[in-house]
Amino acid sequence: MFFSDIIGQEKVKKRLITSVREERISHAQLFAGPEGTGKLGLAIAYARYISCRNRSGTDSCGVCPSCRKYAKLAHPDLHFVFPVFKLKNAKKDAYCDDSLGIWRETILRSPYLSLNQWTGIIEAENAQVTIYSHESESIIRKLSMKSAEAEFKVMIIWLPEKMQPSCANKLLKMIEEPPSKTLFLMVTEDEGSILPTIRSRTQIIRVPRIEDHDLQLALEKDGRYDAETIAEMVHRAEGNYLKALEFANPGEETDYFFDKFQQIMRNAFKSDIPALLNDAEELGSIGRERQKNFFLYALRLIRDFFMMNLEKPSLVFLTHKEKEWGKKFSPFINERNIIPFSRVFEEGYKHISMNGNGKIIFTDVMLKITTLIRK
Repeated sequence: MFFSDIIGQEKVKKRLITSVREERISHAQLFAGPEGTGKLGLAIAYARYISCRNRSGTDSCGVCPSCRKYAKLAHPDLHFVFPVFKLKNAKKDAYCDDSLGIWRETILRSPYLSLNQWTGIIEAENAQVTIYSHESESIIRKLSMKSAEAEFKVMIIWLPEKMQPSCANKLLKMIEEPPSKTLFLMVTEDEGSILPTIRSRTQIIRVPRIEDHDLQLALEKDGRYDAETIAEMVHRAEGNYLKALEFANPGEETDYFFDKFQQIMRNAFKSDIPALLNDAEELGSIGRERQKNFFLYALRLIRDFFMMNLEKPSLVFLTHKEKEWGKKFSPFINERNIIPFSRVFEEGYKHISMNGNGKIIFTDVMLKITTLIRK
């Protein structure tokens, strides 16, 4: 992973490179920003740049022994921690090293990765992924050893907000008093959910949304899309590379969510309670991460349908299929119900995040939608 592999983010790259050249490398850094902005790729490129033996003023050399190992994410002084899950009947604890092979393959294909994509890749299904308490023992053991080749031992923690509190607390002392030449690089999309005592001991690297111009150049270089499609992708993305790709290549989950949203709204309009209860039963069994993603998707749709109803096309970020359906549906999302609708979906997301019963939560949501759709 090179800095040049990451779309835009030139100010962040310059800051990271300067910290190496001026030998001001903070031992604990938190890359914080929205999904799809390249935070994980930046952290890996930074680690590679630090370890490179012949680095230039802008990037790693790519040919030294360290770079060749980083090219496979297999450097002995590079370690990863990321959310995993434990099978219900498994006899042993789940560690990140158990999934390290598939993690490397995934990141080498693209450093732009969402939690939802990762849970699908490891087939977590209904399980909620986390960084377990016992993972801290593995981290402490690895970082307590001497570095094998590089000057620094690097521990990259993807989504530290997923650490169990006991894991975070066990790591706190090591972050406060790390072994010599140890570097923690944490990559978060929910800075507020990280243990405050850990967050306060890190140097925060803000990674903003990708500039439209940079995203457009990257999509043009890709060569798969025509100019009209690229313009729509950039508009829809709002600085998120994953959202840009999703516009051009909607995944099965997006199609499923859209079909389910349409079905729910039709059933709600007809006050077909038995059908809505069936919808609640189905959505209540698809797994917590997917349930949360459905609520986020529904929030986006009602927001965009409201903008569509207000005739504000520049503020609408719908796909072609969503727009076509929205031509008839958008009048049902108006100034009388947009705020209650938003609250219903926001509360649903919150309650799922708090490990509430999915079927009960979705049943409550369906009944509320029935009263809101006719306002």
